[in-house]
Amino acid sequence: MPGIIVIGSQWGDEGKGKVVDVFSSQSDYVVRYQGGANAGHTLVVDGKKTVLHLVPSGILHQNAVCVIGAGVVLDIEKLAEEISALQKNGLLKDAKQLLISDSATVLLSYHRELDQAREKSAGLEKIGTTGKGIGPAYEDRASRKAILFGDLFNEDTLKEKLAASLKEKKFLLEKMYKSSPVQIDKVLENALKAAEKLAPFRCRDTSLVVHKALKQNKKILFEGAQGTLLDILHGTYPYVTSSSTLAGSACIGTGVGPGAIDKVIGITKAYTTRVGSGPFPTELGDEIGERLRTVGQEFGATTGRSRRCGWLDLVALRYALRINGITSLALMKLDVLSGFKEIKICTAYELDGQIVKDYPVSPGDLERAKPIYQSLSGWNEDISNIKNVKDLPKNTHDYAQFIGSELATPIDVLSVGPGRDQTLWLKPLF
Repeated sequence: MPGIIVIGSQWGDEGKGKVVDVFSSQSDYVVRYQGGANAGHTLVVDGKKTVLHLVPSGILHQNAVCVIGAGVVLDIEKLAEEISALQKNGLLKDAKQLLISDSATVLLSYHRELDQAREKSAGLEKIGTTGKGIGPAYEDRASRKAILFGDLFNEDTLKEKLAASLKEKKFLLEKMYKSSPVQIDKVLENALKAAEKLAPFRCRDTSLVVHKALKQNKKILFEGAQGTLLDILHGTYPYVTSSSTLAGSACIGTGVGPGAIDKVIGITKAYTTRVGSGPFPTELGDEIGERLRTVGQEFGATTGRSRRCGWLDLVALRYALRINGITSLALMKLDVLSGFKEIKICTAYELDGQIVKDYPVSPGDLERAKPIYQSLSGWNEDISNIKNVKDLPKNTHDYAQFIGSELATPIDVLSVGPGRDQTLWLKPLF
């Protein structure tokens, strides 16, 4: 079956939005399967930037039907705003181009308030959450108290479920965190207003839609948010997101079987970045790290926070390959490395006096790991306007080939800039 998963292979911000946008020109369906508005996917087309948080990145292509699956937590107010902006800019002309699952979890204002209150009270033990309410919304789902997207269209049911959900949230916010009183009537009013805007995009069973499309041999692209090392189970816990960011989550969050998947493409930045707290072995706290941040414009699309920057980490990438079943890579932001005389790549760690090549997952081990680097010669040429792989400088070729060889994984795509046309193909997508 022609199902392809696009997965972030690092700590997020790898460039998944651009890749999905480029791949969408060859896809019939683009399906978002987890996460929420805590992720921002930035697309640049003809010099114009579009930032998406919930709408799948394939929305800029008229040929692709975009689907928001049951695994996503929907900030319905933000989604309504995002859709309005797309419609205003002429990028979403037909409601049939976007389908939202009735089973998706609804995220409301009190989820955001609770998320922010918890982080504020954490003191020095902050997780680094975006404060978008993702964790509290997923908590509601796990405790069987969630409001689902389909509930928005039955006012009596919505009122009943809202009252039940708010009983605990009001106590936490008002008594424990000393926040402003929660106004139930205002929450209900805003929810109904957003529901009216989102009603044209309602699809009761997106799993069935995707299943039928696969049976018809349609080309399906599964889009996730965040990155492998932020996975709730297999990431750098507790400095992780609140959902599973792995390739397996595409099947769970969408409601299709693993047999539907043909490829898993790992989106990989040519260096490494991380937002928020948590261990980061190759982090550079010097002028090189600052240069990567400045040239790479490493600031979050959702929060605006500056990203921590460091050299590429192959130990972490091997781990991502293994737990996702990644079949090939897309190497992003190669252009940012232009001008470096020397480029380093972490090939192993030194941990408690031992050299290790397997990623350490026991609590505290990664914080003690020290990177072991191999140096490669850099290049001075500006590669951002190159249109053919064969025209890349020899040292750029050598850098990409070293990564592919060390990981024993083919690189199918090279990105030499943020634009849609700054993409070099080494192998066809489908």
